[in-house]
Amino acid sequence: MADLIHNVELRDRAGTGGSRETRRAGKIPGILYGGTTAPVNVAVKSNEFRKALYTGKLLGHLVTLQYGDEKQSVIAKAIQFHPVTDEPVHFDLFRVSEHQLVKIQVPVHFKNHETSVGLKKGGSLEIIRHTVELACPADQIPEELVIDLADHDIGDTIRISEVKLPDGVRPAQDRDFVIATLKASAASQSGEGDTTTEA
Repeated sequence: MADLIHNVELRDRAGTGGSRETRRAGKIPGILYGGTTAPVNVAVKSNEFRKALYTGKLLGHLVTLQYGDEKQSVIAKAIQFHPVTDEPVHFDLFRVSEHQLVKIQVPVHFKNHETSVGLKKGGSLEIIRHTVELACPADQIPEELVIDLADHDIGDTIRISEVKLPDGVRPAQDRDFVIATLKASAASQSGEGDTTTEA
């Protein structure tokens, strides 16, 4: 369920000029599209938008927009940043219903590096995908996928089939793709660090 509500304003002016005017007023311009309704130019107060973005409550979450008396569930599909200041300058929001099936990129994180069998032997983790596209109901988007490295040894390949997904959530791609591998480092291949001696 959406746990964040953004109060947005409708923008009369579109295009570059309208966006500049919006930013000068302390707001971030955006566009709301999707569904059967025509795209709408909107704006959100900069401080509210940045707070939602940097606390991790915007990207990958179902959000409720409120403009006037109307409410709309949305998902942030794209955010543009200033190339120098890295501040958000524009956003795209996609209209959804709460239980609508959506495709969205979810970050992948790894745990138990320090107890991993392969990493303790001197192996290295090669991450192939930092995000995975999932198909899931809009109100059941996982915040992240967590992969446990504890039992993984050198030579292991970690595939999407290993990841336990919530009910109703599946990979957007219909194949068992690779997320990461544990590779032997040069040191582990050469036997460096082996302190055993022959009798």
